[in-house]
Amino acid sequence: MNVEKINNLPRKRRILLSPLDWGLGHATRCIPLISLLNKQNIEVIVAGEGAFISLLKKEFPGIVILPLKGYRVSYSRYKNRFFFKILLQFPKIVAAIIYEKRWLRRAVAEFNPIAIISDNRFGFCTKKTPCIFITHQLFIHTGHPLIDRIAQKINYEYINKFDECWVPDIAGGHNLAGELSHPHTLPKTPVRYLGILSRFKKIPVQKDIELLILISGPEPQRSIFENILLAQTRNSEDKVVIIRGLPGETDTLPSENKYISIFNHLPANELNELIQRSNLVIARCGYSTIMDLAVLNQQAILVPTPGQPEQEYLARYLKEKKLCYTTLQENFSLIQEMEHVKRFGFSFPGISPVINEDIIMDWLQKLDHAGRENN
Repeated sequence: MNVEKINNLPRKRRILLSPLDWGLGHATRCIPLISLLNKQNIEVIVAGEGAFISLLKKEFPGIVILPLKGYRVSYSRYKNRFFFKILLQFPKIVAAIIYEKRWLRRAVAEFNPIAIISDNRFGFCTKKTPCIFITHQLFIHTGHPLIDRIAQKINYEYINKFDECWVPDIAGGHNLAGELSHPHTLPKTPVRYLGILSRFKKIPVQKDIELLILISGPEPQRSIFENILLAQTRNSEDKVVIIRGLPGETDTLPSENKYISIFNHLPANELNELIQRSNLVIARCGYSTIMDLAVLNQQAILVPTPGQPEQEYLARYLKEKKLCYTTLQENFSLIQEMEHVKRFGFSFPGISPVINEDIIMDWLQKLDHAGRENN
């Protein structure tokens, strides 16, 4: 830990935050939360490793990062092996949870934060400091009913160790995550629906891009999806922009087509503008992407990562609710899907406000009150 850097910071309230390292979505949805806390003169210190660190450094220059090992889960390239490969790594995940609990005890003793925020990291909590758990998956959908029940029981055992659970979704029936965020049975720890966590906002722009492709998610499926889309847009005579979802990558991918622009990564303000300049977006069916597109009321084709049950459930749910057009990666045809989406009853809600600030402000007042009582 960079103790010298921490100690040189101005003295103010600090919160330790750590997103899960499964893709970039857990980190991107923390961006509006970090921004709001910074506005309240709170120093947010992030713990973690991997690509999302580069992303957060670009969004918040000068942010303090403490190195903390992630869960380092690897994924299968084959759909029917995806779940079982995750299952085989369960001992490694448990070991990572034990490690992060020990790491956090030392960090709390060293930096004395007023609170802890964990985005889906089960071991990132302590009894000595108020702890928040962020997740949209109260119900874990595996595609196997018996395993679903076991997974939910384990999920709740961990969630109940936190003081509150914040769910980035809308309370009630008109929501984005269906039974994932609104299961029949809630955990014992208090659940608060935080609204939609998105780093984007509506801005007035002209639509001058035909297609924006947002590639994301774990390897090897990220590269497989990228290659499919590169091959099918190679001869495009319409303006196409491709974002590869590689914030830490320095080598660029050249384009031989003057109508196609390719970027490894873009900061939030530039990506926000590009999305709204685009007639259509193609992206993975990750929940953070869904929230971003919903806030912007953006027409899209969403393609779940093959074999990832959560994304496959979300794809079915969004399509059934007529919220967004979704399709599968297998036999994906860009020409056909662009025709299908024209006939789809698109109705992403254009949600506002993005985040329920009252919940955050309420919580901060409780922390201040508890702090005064302890002094």
